[in-house]
Amino acid sequence: MRLLNFAIIKLTFCLIIGIIIGYLIDISLQLSIALTAILLILLAVIYIITHKQFTQSIWFGLITFFVTISIGVLTTNFHNQKNFSNHYTHVISAENNHLKTITFRVREVLKPGNFYDKYVIDILEIEGKQTTGKTLLNIQKDSLQNPLKVDNVFISKAEFKNLIHPLNPHQFDYKNYLKKKYIYHQLFINEDVLFPVESNTKTLLGIADDIRQHVNDKLKLYHFNPDELAIINALLMGQRQDISDEVYTSYTNAGAIHILAVSGLHVGIILIILGFILKPIERLKHGKLIKTILLLSILWSFALLAGLSASVTRAVTMFSIVAIAINLKRPTNIFNTLAISIFVILLFKPLFIFDVGFQLSYLAVFAIVTIDPLLYCIWKPKYWLTNVFWHTFTITISAQFGIIPVSLYYFHQFPSLFFISNLVIIPGLGIILGFGILVILLAVLNMLPQFLADVFGHVIYLMNSFVGWVSKQEAFLFKDISFSLLYVLVSYLVIITFVRLLFKKNYLNLKLFLSAILIAQGALFFNTFNKPSNEFIVFHKSRNSLLGNLSNNKIVIANDFDSITRAHNKIIKDYTVGNHIKTVLEDSIKPIYQLNKKHLLIIDSLGVYNIKSINPEYILLRQSPKINLNRLIDSLKPKQIIADGSNYKTYIDHWENICEKRKLPFHQTSKKGAFIINY
Repeated sequence: MRLLNFAIIKLTFCLIIGIIIGYLIDISLQLSIALTAILLILLAVIYIITHKQFTQSIWFGLITFFVTISIGVLTTNFHNQKNFSNHYTHVISAENNHLKTITFRVREVLKPGNFYDKYVIDILEIEGKQTTGKTLLNIQKDSLQNPLKVDNVFISKAEFKNLIHPLNPHQFDYKNYLKKKYIYHQLFINEDVLFPVESNTKTLLGIADDIRQHVNDKLKLYHFNPDELAIINALLMGQRQDISDEVYTSYTNAGAIHILAVSGLHVGIILIILGFILKPIERLKHGKLIKTILLLSILWSFALLAGLSASVTRAVTMFSIVAIAINLKRPTNIFNTLAISIFVILLFKPLFIFDVGFQLSYLAVFAIVTIDPLLYCIWKPKYWLTNVFWHTFTITISAQFGIIPVSLYYFHQFPSLFFISNLVIIPGLGIILGFGILVILLAVLNMLPQFLADVFGHVIYLMNSFVGWVSKQEAFLFKDISFSLLYVLVSYLVIITFVRLLFKKNYLNLKLFLSAILIAQGALFFNTFNKPSNEFIVFHKSRNSLLGNLSNNKIVIANDFDSITRAHNKIIKDYTVGNHIKTVLEDSIKPIYQLNKKHLLIIDSLGVYNIKSINPEYILLRQSPKINLNRLIDSLKPKQIIADGSNYKTYIDHWENICEKRKLPFHQTSKKGAFIINY
């Protein structure tokens, strides 16, 4: 590929490989430092030898790539505070994990859950010993209490709780998600046992939060409704915590969720606006340099205000490189610019490579700069307005080519009316952002006329209403699409070969494209023959029983839910989507299941199990039956006891102790997750 002729692109690939290796393989910090140092010395020696002899050596290039891979491993380890002796995990693992006196600082305010307000906190001290590291804080919701603010310092007694893996197949792995943010535990604390500590320390994140809070306090004086204010915060300050579930779902289903994440689109528009406003500075001596410094300062101040999220950090880094190149009259290549921005970001935030927004942003930009020129040349409109809509359409379609496979893999849905949302909103987004910046500045200066605030609020209302209308066209929203990682790789292979064929129509590219189609068909056949055939699943569901019997790509669900719970049950949807299952039937819970030559006996709250014709291999206890488990084991001689989430904890603990004494396998779904019987 011609792109790989650029050295920075090769080095960026090597850095990414190193980061993935550092994340997946446990390599000590000391070993990665030593390995990087040795490779750097070796690289310097080869450089000196080849430089003196005026010769080129393939070894110099190879060692450079290995050095970059090693730097990727080192960067991953160095940013993980767990590798340092003062990380809090070393303190709590040194003794039994019980209630400890903890001093912490609030680092980030997260979107609240159903029962808890959530925060990311920095652990400052444990039992008077200074520590480092982040953890998740859950505080029970209380409408009478004010939420915590960034940089607030508190002291409290709490127990570090381990994060748990998903308890059912194909559910979102929240533990793994937090691990990629270097968060390994969580705390549950009531607000009445939080004791504030005086602190004069102000972090950059705290200063940014104070500025956002000040702006919000000013805007609230102009009577924006909550949805309008939440969208203003998302568009202009990168904060989406206050967006209601209804509005967020509308933007997702309409294919316009990227508009609410401050990204390259927003930063690019802001850069254009700033470039126009600061253009007179170019007339001064060293005006270009002064303008560039001002642009970078404003862009990074905006990034800080937006919380330094993956999307805004990526966008500001990339456009900072563009701004430097343009204003200092340096020639640029967009692929080099993208590679440099990826390289710089990953040096400081290596695990951004696993961030979904980061992946989607770069894939979209790469697809736009590659595919859009081809699509845009299909038709050349004569009129300016027609050209704006046509170019918006081609950009939107190009971006979708880049993100559809990854989007389907993560979200399992495709909003087919995405182009309508983008055709209406994106052309006017520059005006909305410019108008919004003006509104915020005037509000902060107490100079905003009420009619101007009303106009801006009405614009946001119209945008929300339009997106809501598009999202309600459910016939055009394709949900629950099964899409595996194999499909992602094959899809990109087909897209890349197809774009190559469009660029240059020759026999070789046609052969590559047809080969990709054959590989895609092979992936479909592989998936068809690799599906689970016959299995019985005891899912974990708190306070309820949920069973699934899969056979011939059809699953029969049995449960004791009420109709409301059943309608919103996500467990089954995750399982069926993850396993490419199309047919879902329902049945009542039976007392005995025959699974080929195996038998499963279910004992419910009635405690009835008087059977003599079979000796069941598995016994499922549900709804806390009052039974003598020792007598049951002696009578039926099962090979495994299972307790689902419908049982009382005290009963489960008692049963577990009995099984442990009798050396009989015991499976508790609330600890070990769903129990699967293959037959």
